[in-house]
Amino acid sequence: MTLTDDLLGPILTADPAAPRITFYDDATGERIELSGVTLANWAAKTANFLRDEFMLSTGDKVAVLLPAHWQTAAVLLGSWWAGCEVVLAPDADADLTFATSDTINTAGTDGELVVLSLDPFGRPVPDLPPGATDYASSVRVHGDQYRSYETPSGPVLAGLTAQEVLSRAQAGAAGRGWVATDRILSTLDWGNAEDMITGFVSILAAPASLVQVANLDPRALERRITTEKVTHTLDNQA
Repeated sequence: MTLTDDLLGPILTADPAAPRITFYDDATGERIELSGVTLANWAAKTANFLRDEFMLSTGDKVAVLLPAHWQTAAVLLGSWWAGCEVVLAPDADADLTFATSDTINTAGTDGELVVLSLDPFGRPVPDLPPGATDYASSVRVHGDQYRSYETPSGPVLAGLTAQEVLSRAQAGAAGRGWVATDRILSTLDWGNAEDMITGFVSILAAPASLVQVANLDPRALERRITTEKVTHTLDNQA
């Protein structure tokens, strides 16, 4: 079992069709909603992508230099499903780095480089650097089912084991009183382990539903809370 199995298993058993991530970008007007099944399919494609194209497996290290985004959720869950350790900063020892056009120059690794456009229509990265792989173009051809065969014993997130991450996530959800019927609106970035656990892993562990907002327009906040039936909010003061 992996951290992804622990997070997605209860979701897929309880209500696979319910929305699990609703992503807004107030700068572009983007809104995308993923059910539990769709999220699991994207995570599986990513895990298969890592295994089949890059031969990554348990114990390999993946640097994730991405903003809080629904595609980042797929990258994280897929990386954990493949048994990889995720680090949230440039790492020269990373076997593979996920980056955007804005973070390529900070990657600082001799490992493989995968670049995400984060485009809502799946358009590839313009001017992709030589030797880099475009995530949107490559991941879609991989299978949307994945089964893990190993249980990672080492770290999976910033030095924490899967059990440590899950325990912290479950404790955080319980401490905030989150339950499966909650809709939690968050503007937290996922640039460090604490915010990622609070703003992403804990919500899936509840298992509640995440409404993630990028480039928040304060004028739209109250309307969004109403239309999305939000029950709790998280921000940088959470």
